[in-house]
Amino acid sequence: MAECKNCSKEIADDQFVKNFRVCPHCDHHHRMPATEWASLLYDDKSWKEVDSPLFATDPLKFVDSKPYKQRLEDAWAKSGMDDACRNVYGTIASRPVSASILDFFFMGGSMGAVVGEKITRGAERSLKERIPFITISCSGGARMQEGFYSLMQLVKTSYACGRLRQEGIPFISMLADPSTAGAMASFASLGDLIVAEKGALIGFAGPRVIAQTIGGELPEGFQRPEFCREHGLVDMVVHRHQMKETIGRIIGILSDAPSVNR
Repeated sequence: MAECKNCSKEIADDQFVKNFRVCPHCDHHHRMPATEWASLLYDDKSWKEVDSPLFATDPLKFVDSKPYKQRLEDAWAKSGMDDACRNVYGTIASRPVSASILDFFFMGGSMGAVVGEKITRGAERSLKERIPFITISCSGGARMQEGFYSLMQLVKTSYACGRLRQEGIPFISMLADPSTAGAMASFASLGDLIVAEKGALIGFAGPRVIAQTIGGELPEGFQRPEFCREHGLVDMVVHRHQMKETIGRIIGILSDAPSVNR
């Protein structure tokens, strides 16, 4: 049995997964692994993982409470992933789509060199085949254990997404919970259309840090999708159960529109 962290009610495991990890009692959207996001969005059995495996190294020999190398080995063993991003390719609404999906269950979806490389490869695949590109952000930000190598991924992914814009290739940025820090400071905020799912935390620093920094209270709903939509940061707020239909419709509209060199 799974327990909803929002209402504390129990949910049968199979029902929880079948309901795309949305609590049937309180409608809270729980975090989903990247493979379940792919299954939700893509046509049935149409998608496959690409650009894998790519494994992170430890260029700085970083050690905090434990060596970074040990953290990576623990994450590999626990998640079965090579890193915090899965690149997938398949069809959505019968149209080919390239996607890079961040997975919070691998070191908080943090952006290191491998994540930056995968997002760049996903964008380059869209550029080469002239097909839509989708990113799904679920990240706490840059991976501190890789230092400047991690921060460079903000530039790298932004440049890759910028090339899509120059060539008129549709780029949809989806924001899941959380979409923060380095992800929002780079590719996640650059989509032609930015779609946030219900309940996601969106922003650079967390609300507690901001409140402490400014020494005051924050507006109600600050950094939540509805607040961000009202202030122009996101274009749409969509319930997870409507996400497949919504993204499929958007893909159709953007794919049929004349290509514009911006």
